Parts: sequence; structure tokens; C-alpha cells
Amino acid sequence: MPSDMSGTYEVSEPRGGATEPHGDVSEPRGGVTQLGGEEPTKKYFWPVIDIEDVDEDAWIMVPPRAGRTAPSETWEDIGTWAREVAEDLWQDSDLDPGPNGVDFVAGTLLRCAETFAPPGSDHWVFLHVDHPADAPLPVLAALGPASGPREETLRALTMADDATAVEPPVVKTVKSEKLGKGMTTFRYVPQEDSTHLLACVRYAWQVEEHGADVVIWTASEDIAHVMRAAEDLEELARTLGIWNPRTGS
Repeated sequence: MPSDMSGTYEVSEPRGGATEPHGDVSEPRGGVTQLGGEEPTKKYFWPVIDIEDVDEDAWIMVPPRAGRTAPSETWEDIGTWAREVAEDLWQDSDLDPGPNGVDFVAGTLLRCAETFAPPGSDHWVFLHVDHPADAPLPVLAALGPASGPREETLRALTMADDATAVEPPVVKTVKSEKLGKGMTTFRYVPQEDSTHLLACVRYAWQVEEHGADVVIWTASEDIAHVMRAAEDLEELARTLGIWNPRTGS
């Protein structure tokens, strides 16, 4: 699978097919600084991703495992979380899960959480599911201190100049009421260990008010799912915001 190194963040594209999750996700280099044990003179990066307006009907949200927005101790029992979500998915679908449906979906969600949100990670994961038994499409969102000139940073974060893409990436401007003017790209990328192409979508902003870079990304060889999720993904990108717990804004 091709590496996806981009500016402030060092990450690999998550690959679709969450029943057998692949890919590694490394943390943003400029991620949220932890308070414990740090020198008191260190300048902390306070902003965090605000998910208040995310459509919970469209996305299964997997919170960070570390950082200021890490969930309570109840999240430590991921198995229980996965089963509860699986039961809700089947109930909302009005479909019969059969004798093994809940266990199957719970196992899929558990593997997604363990793969895309491992212990110590401080990014958000959003899972898009069309049918309870389908493989979820993982979408990741992270932020860190602003780094470099705006245009250069956005092109790096969105892989706008990716030389490994099978054709020049489609690059567009995107506007969000919460994050301002940003950049989005779509590209197809070959995989080293597969004949299938990855369909990759990225969004990025540099938010001067918070001194932060924000990046949202997904990639999957299930191109049809990426296309079906396009409208929900666009809405997700426009509803995410930034909140500074120090200033309350």
C-alpha cells in the first residue's frame, strides 16, 4: 500500500474492507500536546476537533484514544461498545440479523476501532455504513499546529501533487462556515500488493484563528462505496469545527 506522507501529518491511507482492516495510521506530528510531565514553559496546542454538529445517523463515531478529547474509562471496553452499536444498526435497519448477525457486525466494528483508532491515537474516526453487514468506509480527521504557508500546506495535506496517482488529482476549493476556505482532492492510487486501485479523498484547512491545520481523509478499493458516501463525506467535512477548551471558543 502506498505511503501517504503529507506536511504536518505522517499518515497512510486507510484501506477499505473493514472486515479485514489494513493499513497503518500514524499520529499527526503536530498533534495535541499532552499535559502530563511536560515543562511548565512549553507552549501547548489547545485546539481540538468539534464534532457537535456531525450527523449521527450517517456516521458511527470512534473517538480518540488519547489527548484532551479522549473518552471516559467506559471506552476501554471496546467489545461492549461494538456490540451495542451493532445491535442499534440492526434495529434501525428493520432487518432480521439472524442468529449471527449481531456478532458479525460487532466483530467488524471491533476490528475497525482497533485498526484505525489504536491506543494512544488522538484522531477521530468516522465509519460510514450502508447496510449493517457491509464493510464500513473509514474516514479519519486530525488537526495539529499550523505549519508552513497556507497554499503549500493545503496542497501537501491533500496530496494535490501526488506523483503516484494514476492521473493528476482533481483539486477543488471547499468552503466551510466553521473552518473557512479549504482544499479537497480526489485521486486514484495504485497499491503495491493488489491490482485494485484506491479511491482517495482528502480535505484540508488552515485555520488562522486557532493556528491549526485540519485534515480529513479516506481511501478504499471499494470505489462504489466512496462514491455513495460522497455527499455524506462532504457534509461531514463542512460540519466539523474546532474548539479551544482553554478559551471556550
